Amino acid sequence: MKATTRSIRLLKGIRPILCLTAYDAITARIADQGGADLILVGDSVGNTVLGMENTVGVTLEMMIHHTAAVARAKPNALIIADLPFALAHDSFPNLLKACRALMQKGGAQGVKIEGGATLATSILKLVDAGIPVMGHIGLMPQRVHSTGYRRRGMDAEDQKALLIDAQSVAAAGAFSIVVECVDEKLARDLSSQLSVPTIGIGSGQGCDGQILVLHDLLGLTSNPPPFVKPEAHLLQDGIAAVKRWAHKTRRGGKK
Repeated sequence: MKATTRSIRLLKGIRPILCLTAYDAITARIADQGGADLILVGDSVGNTVLGMENTVGVTLEMMIHHTAAVARAKPNALIIADLPFALAHDSFPNLLKACRALMQKGGAQGVKIEGGATLATSILKLVDAGIPVMGHIGLMPQRVHSTGYRRRGMDAEDQKALLIDAQSVAAAGAFSIVVECVDEKLARDLSSQLSVPTIGIGSGQGCDGQILVLHDLLGLTSNPPPFVKPEAHLLQDGIAAVKRWAHKTRRGGKK
């Protein structure tokens, strides 16, 4: 059965929500057939697949391209596309146009937006326009040049700020919220206080669901984050397979 924003919300308190990234039709099929409830076409495509140092260089056109590839796999999982760098802070007409393109041209069934309380009004207006929004608080990779990569919620002031962000985004109508690299106790507290599901990454096991980069889970990346325990070793297996092929080819196909 095709997942929807409603079915994702209804999983809160029932069972953990399973989310994975995918950037093309092949990885979308792997994630979908493996049991993912939600596929995020993340702007992590920049550093995971395109060789970029971070997500800042990922453009709207790139996101539409990769989202469309995922959509062609026709997964049962809900397809959510990342809104790329800084577009959430553009004028609302431009923001609406970008989100509309991700859905109309890319085939996304919603968008993920990094940001907290300052974006609540924009999120409210997007939801009113019929665009489902997944929030994203905590560590925000798109802000690497201003805040760097640091764990959030480690002191009382930051905990208060994150609570305000989470409550504001939920009240604006987000159907779920990604909670990235937040203190585990705080992530658990947020999950218990919010009516919408929290999807954790690097925030411990207290959230309503978990999301991982599929390439990290499959062992395709050479340096996965410390919170990832790969379930396969496809990078090593792939290199070994190519070496076997190369050896046989050099020998003229002889065993």
